[in-house]
Amino acid sequence: MSVTVIDEIDNTMKDPRDRPRLVLGKHDFASVTDKVCGIAERPKPPKAWYVAFGISLMMLGLLGLSVAYLFFAGVGVWGLNVPVAWGWAIVNFVFWVGIGHAGTLISAILFLFRQKWRTSINRFAEAMTIIAVMCAGIFPAIHVGRVWVVYWLFPYPNQMQMWPNFRSPLLWDVFAVNTYMFVSVMFWYTGMIPDLATLRDRATSRIRQILYGIAALGWRGSHRHWHRHECAYLILAALATPLVVSVHSVVSFDFAVSQLPGWHTTIFPPYFVAGAIFSGCAMVISLIVPARQFFGLKELVTLHHLENLNKLILATGSIVGYAYIIEFFIAWYSGNLYELFAFTNRAFGPYAWAYWIMVGCNVAAPQLLWFKRCRTHVWLMFAISLVVNVGMWFERFVIIATSLTGDFLPSSWGYYSPTWVDVTTFIGSLGLFFTLFLLFVRYLPVVAMAEVKTVMPQAQLRHGRHRIVGDYHGEIPGAHDEPDGGGSDTQSEDADD
Repeated sequence: MSVTVIDEIDNTMKDPRDRPRLVLGKHDFASVTDKVCGIAERPKPPKAWYVAFGISLMMLGLLGLSVAYLFFAGVGVWGLNVPVAWGWAIVNFVFWVGIGHAGTLISAILFLFRQKWRTSINRFAEAMTIIAVMCAGIFPAIHVGRVWVVYWLFPYPNQMQMWPNFRSPLLWDVFAVNTYMFVSVMFWYTGMIPDLATLRDRATSRIRQILYGIAALGWRGSHRHWHRHECAYLILAALATPLVVSVHSVVSFDFAVSQLPGWHTTIFPPYFVAGAIFSGCAMVISLIVPARQFFGLKELVTLHHLENLNKLILATGSIVGYAYIIEFFIAWYSGNLYELFAFTNRAFGPYAWAYWIMVGCNVAAPQLLWFKRCRTHVWLMFAISLVVNVGMWFERFVIIATSLTGDFLPSSWGYYSPTWVDVTTFIGSLGLFFTLFLLFVRYLPVVAMAEVKTVMPQAQLRHGRHRIVGDYHGEIPGAHDEPDGGGSDTQSEDADD
């Protein structure tokens, strides 16, 4: 099937007194439903989807073979050595947990702040969050060595009288990440229920009716259903918001509570949180730019949405760059020779190449986003987002490798190099991520139809500038451009279509 080609329309804000339209084109409620549902209902996706899915499946198979070989031969096939007991496994874990942070920021925090532009991109971000956390969960499980007794790590009464160390931040990780995963799944699924009911009602095959019907939980679109739905969505948003700060702060405690130079610093929690949002927003750009191109979503996911994401990348990237600078100041001001050496060694030691790649990708590249041309050029922002993702992976590698290879005693120093098993396992985790994301795009509503309709002019009903529409308050852009715009006729259609 051919790709839907739609001309790019620049709806970015040129006059700060005006609000840009969030849905472009001559869309009404029915056409939005047709556009989003058509992706899941079409008999065959675009050829690009098949190409991407085939490549992702091959990478996923590489993950299976790598993990099977690891279980058979043991963790000695990794590049771990005496000073470096943590290698790419923990690097990849922190990387994937960080990727999953933007979903909660875009969905929950922006919802609580009534940022209506989130409605077209929140579903992408939420799905990315869940899949990224699933990828992150692989590495602690396979990293323990004897995976067949991994159940020893769980706190349950047993005959061995063996309990986990509850003072260990590694156990805090388990509770934090699992809580984040559970709340994120509930938040994502709750918001998708009205759209699943729409797919159920439009389904033409019996199996689709059954599957979407089960997932829709009997949704009828009644006033009672909408009231319960909005209350539950608001509560879950409030629960998810503290997790943006807490989860990656707890992950940073894996390093900050140790006595190792380069890790034992109080700046790590905010530094890790800013870095997580930074990398997560970059990954959203990396996923959403091809999706809107190949599925014809340019009128729903507009340049205004992408520019706002780029502004978030620029803001959080500036925080990360500031953290890189202040780390050196803290090391110098503390007067601790070991701490000062650890950071000097990062910039000018054996891993200087990795450090300057990190700085170039995370500090220098995002500075291009100060220019509006770069914030609104689709493929340039796509390239910058890929560079940022590379840089954030190198950030985790630099933090772990440089501190472990050069600690207090020169006699215990070493050098860490990954093996082919490390590399193929990471590539395989990318395959798992893209495989699940492509399945999501193919079979589920990628845009929150019910929420997008609330920010369209047709939802205003000519009742003044402060008409309350669902849980979104204030004026809707363009609602008063035409006094007799015929909004009431369109509103008569059910919001779920």
